[in-house]
Order: sequence, then C-alpha cells, then structure tokens
Amino acid sequence: MEHVTVSPWVALAYLISGVLFILALRGLSSPASSRAGNRFGMIGMTIAVVTTLVTHEIASLPEIVGALVIGGGVGWVIARRIAMTDMPQLVAAFHSLVGLAAVLVGWAAYLNPEAFGIATAGVIEPQSRVEMGLGIAIGAITFSGSIIAFLKLAGKMSGAPILLPARHVINLGTLVAILGLVAYFTQDQSLWVIGLVTALSFLIGFLLIIPIGGADMPVVVSMLNSYSGWAAAAMGFTLHNTAMIITGALVGSSGAILSYIMCKAMNRGFLSVIAGGFGAEAAAGGGAAKEQRPWKRGSAEDAAFLLKEAENVIIIPGYGMAVAQAQHVLREMGDQLKKEGVNVKYAIHPVAGRMPGHMNVLLAEANVPYDEVFELEDIQGDFAQCDVAFIIGANDVVNPAAKTDKSSPIYGMPVFDVDKAKTIMFIKRSMGGVGYAGVDNDVFYMDQTMMLLADAKKMVEDIVKALAH
Repeated sequence: MEHVTVSPWVALAYLISGVLFILALRGLSSPASSRAGNRFGMIGMTIAVVTTLVTHEIASLPEIVGALVIGGGVGWVIARRIAMTDMPQLVAAFHSLVGLAAVLVGWAAYLNPEAFGIATAGVIEPQSRVEMGLGIAIGAITFSGSIIAFLKLAGKMSGAPILLPARHVINLGTLVAILGLVAYFTQDQSLWVIGLVTALSFLIGFLLIIPIGGADMPVVVSMLNSYSGWAAAAMGFTLHNTAMIITGALVGSSGAILSYIMCKAMNRGFLSVIAGGFGAEAAAGGGAAKEQRPWKRGSAEDAAFLLKEAENVIIIPGYGMAVAQAQHVLREMGDQLKKEGVNVKYAIHPVAGRMPGHMNVLLAEANVPYDEVFELEDIQGDFAQCDVAFIIGANDVVNPAAKTDKSSPIYGMPVFDVDKAKTIMFIKRSMGGVGYAGVDNDVFYMDQTMMLLADAKKMVEDIVKALAH
C-alpha cells in the first residue's frame, strides 16, 4: 500500500472522525440518545473510509465498490431480519468478524510487507512485527472466543460452564507461549513463528470462553467488544492509519471499562472472568430449589385484579422475558394499567439479559417510553412505596441472598429490594429451576409473593385479557 504525502486536511479529517466516534459513544450511553449516537458513528466512519480511499492506493475502484456493496448488503439484510431478542448473539457474531479481519490484515502485511511500507528488502521492521503479532493474536482470540459466545447465546451450545482439568495452568501457559513467540518474532520472522502465534491464539480464545457460564455472558460480550477494539488499534499501527488507532483505542478502552462495571454489578472479579471463569465452580452448582417450602400460586385473573387496584407498579424484566419475546405484550399491559390511573415504572438491572443494555433495547423496541425506564440506583428507593413488584423472567437480580447469605455465589451483588413491596408477582415457568447462579430464591416463599407459573408471554397475554374485562 503506497502512502501519498500526508496532508493537514487528512489529519483534520481523521480528527473529525475521532471526535464523532467519541460523540457516538456518548450518545450510546442512553437509549434516548442512542439513535443520534449511531448517526455520529456512521458519519465518522464514512469520513474515515472516504479519506483513506482518497489518500491511499489500495485497490481499483470497482473492487472497492464491490466489497462495499457486498458487505453493506449483507449487513442491511441481517439488520432488517434479526429479532431484537437475538441481538446478543448477533453482536458476538460481528465481534468475531472484526477479529478475523484483524487476523487477515496481519497476515496480508506479513506476506507482502513492502506493500504496507513496513519492510526493507523483505525484512520487516521490528516494531511492525510486534504490532503485527499482537494484532493477529488479539484478533484470533476475539474470533474464536466470539464464536463460542455466539453458540452459547444462540442456544446451540450449553450455557453452563465447561470446566477443563487444570484449565488455569493451560490458559496461563498458552498466553505466556503466545507472548514469548511474539517477542521471538522480532528476531525471527519465519513463517512457523507467526503461524504458531495464530494457532495458539485461536486455541486460547476457545479455552477462555468455554468455562464462562451464562450468568457472566454480559461481561463476555463487553469484554470481546474490548478485544476487537484493541485488535483494530494494533492493525491501525501496522497500516499507519490514525483513524483505526483512534477508533480501536476508543472501542477497546470503553469495552474494558464497561466490562469492569458489569463485573462490579455482578460481584465478579474482573481478572477472574477474563482469565477464563475463575470461581465458575461456585456459580455452576445447583439447578433446582434446595428445599420444599410452602408457596402461593396465583392466576392471571388474580394478578389483573391486584394490578388494577394498585397505585404504583414496578416491572422488573429479565432474560426470561427476552426468551418468551414478551416485551410487546408487557408494554400493552403497562398501557392498560396507565389508563386505569396506575403509575407504572420499569426497573432495569445492569446485568439483566445477555448483553449490556439488553433489556433497554427490548423495551425500546416495544416502544416503552424512555422516561418510564429506570436503572437500579434510581429506582431502588421506590420499592418501599410500591404496591406491586411485577417480576418477569428475572431471578438472581431480585434474590435477597445477595444481601444476607455470605456463602452465596451472588453475595455482594446489588439486587432490587422487591421484598419491600406490598405484593410481589413472580412469573416463571416452574418452581423446579433457579437462576443462573444456581441458588434458591427466598422471594418465592414470601407471604406477599404470588407465583405465576407459565410461559411469560402467555401469562401476560392472559393478564391483559383479564384487565380488559
């Protein structure tokens, strides 16, 4: 790739792109401003791509246009067809493509370094070898890790942790070997060195993700997003492209910060999760209620009567709502209650669902007003004045064991104080299962709790019919 003389206008264009990417991240921090954030990101990427095409001799115009049409067409079709409930696995799949792109760019630079301006007489510059090696390694880890995340999120692979014997020793040894080979690559640019780096990186991406259980998937998604950013940044150094470096660093750092926030919200150790499921043994236990205790079952008619008589209702959605695709009928229920003069709010836990913001996305797709959706810290104090806490498909995020049981794997995780509500309605399929953490939930057996055992969508539909009558 031949570089044209760098113009101040090129630097300015990349700077504008960087600013737009920052504004995009700022916009995506809230559902209300997410569309504007997306537009900023699209405009910034358009400026960066056009600038690169104008200032570099990359390929013929027909080839570039063909690639844009094919890639853009595939993305357009997928975006139009994908259900919002499938968004987490789509994000994981896209992360895998970013990682694979980094690997392919790295190998292209290795096989033809003169075209990238990083070699003299076939000898690649040492600093470029480091950038190339790290970019390929991070990209390969992102690719294989994202594939496993996709399979788990899509239900094509068990969401339970798969714990290999001596996995921590294997993972650590493999990571040390990769770093050692990258260091050796600066002295010897033989094909076997970079080939082994690539193979081991694909392997460690697989090994790091399979021990992580479904409860930690929100962290995995944000973590893989961070990896894809660092891979892009490393390739930006190889390509001498400022926009890629800026964009990759923004994505990498924001993804890492989000992963840390998610771990804190789940009472998980950040290093433990990214190292491959440390502590997964505790979270993997259970799967059924520990003991038989008396509980109270209710019907859709019972729920409709209590909801209609309430003044304040707080709805807490979880992944079960997403699986049942109950968000639209839930919004319909909320609308009916508001017509009856009931104050309706939606409470979103930071780790509800399979990716950061999953519940926000689903509620937005169902046209739930943004001003009715509240984060944990903003609504926690409202439960004491709440007439009905309506829990649909959530479990661990409302489990009081997180506050009282030091032996619980979720101890220390912030949870909703639903036990302070006058009445609790809990929709779940059966009493036989528990949340991802594998611990029983005392809320099931409280005097003010009514268990609504059914498919979430079917139960809410029946409640809506009962409200109408």
